[in-house]
Amino acid sequence: MAKFSIEDFLQFDSLLSQEEIMIRDTVRDFVDEQVLPVIAEHYEKAKFPMQLVTQMGELGLLGSNLSGYGAAGVNNVAYGLMMQELERGDSGVRSFASVQGSLVMYPIFTFGDEEQRKKWLPELAAGRLIGCFGLTEADSGSDPGSMKTRATADGDQYILNGSKMWITNGTIADLAVVWAKLDGEVHGFVVEKGTPGYGAPEIENKLSLRASVTSELVFEDCRIPKENLLPNSSGLKCALMCLNQARYGIGWGGIGAAMACYEEARNYAAERIQFDQPIASFQFTQEKLAVMLTEITKMQFYTLQLARLKDQDKAKHYQISMAKRNNIYWALEIARMAREILGASGIVNEYQSMRHMANLESVKTYEGTHEIHTLILGEHITGIPSFR
Repeated sequence: MAKFSIEDFLQFDSLLSQEEIMIRDTVRDFVDEQVLPVIAEHYEKAKFPMQLVTQMGELGLLGSNLSGYGAAGVNNVAYGLMMQELERGDSGVRSFASVQGSLVMYPIFTFGDEEQRKKWLPELAAGRLIGCFGLTEADSGSDPGSMKTRATADGDQYILNGSKMWITNGTIADLAVVWAKLDGEVHGFVVEKGTPGYGAPEIENKLSLRASVTSELVFEDCRIPKENLLPNSSGLKCALMCLNQARYGIGWGGIGAAMACYEEARNYAAERIQFDQPIASFQFTQEKLAVMLTEITKMQFYTLQLARLKDQDKAKHYQISMAKRNNIYWALEIARMAREILGASGIVNEYQSMRHMANLESVKTYEGTHEIHTLILGEHITGIPSFR
């Protein structure tokens, strides 16, 4: 398979360090060599390519912007470029890495104690353990504070009761970071696979994110040791901090999906002959390609600045919301335009644009819907919260 390349329209690479470029290109090669040859088949069969997990661990792609405990400790620019390239392969592959790093390793790193960090983080970083994040419930998606999952103290244990829904990695996870109310306050708990009363049935018949494991988590008098409480996780704000980490990576991921669709459409348009000339010569096709390249370029520079702010600990949650909202919106639009250029060929899995399009329908909804991120920005602009 030919190595991926895309025009650097405004010399974006000139703003990256040699290390950042090297990291991006290493992950780009991994996606070209290991992900793209297998992803269409896994998508069609609705199976996650498990063989990629340890490979991602070996490359330092899991929790890579954390420091110590086996994590790579790269900056947020390099981390973002990793997520860009993984999603260029498939949203499900990037989702796996995002959940592992931002929603499992990050809360253990940030809200856990030293014993918990030493116990779980090195194994998660290496891909020897897989984690998932249990916050969303069937009746509390955009309003996680209304969760019904409860924890009660009982001697040296906590008893969990409730359920979580739409959980990436749930069925294959060795441990889950689960958010539940304890005495009316939200806390994070680590629930390990095999704990009596804990089940994680897989959700089947999906039309999107088919190469990703999506599950329900069920807790029925599930007893966990008290040392599995993340001691510094009190308050819903802690769970939302995890979501900010994931949303940041999603913003970069959208660029990767858009790049994949743009390049596929551009190459196809140059080769597809109609009326004795390539369809790339037609004005409507050129307009689509111009819009695609323009929006990809805009995404790159906004998200790079966001990364630099994040590295300075200056990034705000509403800035991350803008990146997630804008980049996934335009990635989905670009995927749709690419499918139009491909015509009937665009509906078969020989081409990837429709796979990206279907995936992005979910990505636009998860980790905060497009509308919720609109309202987060609206609150920042006006000072008036509209959803409370």
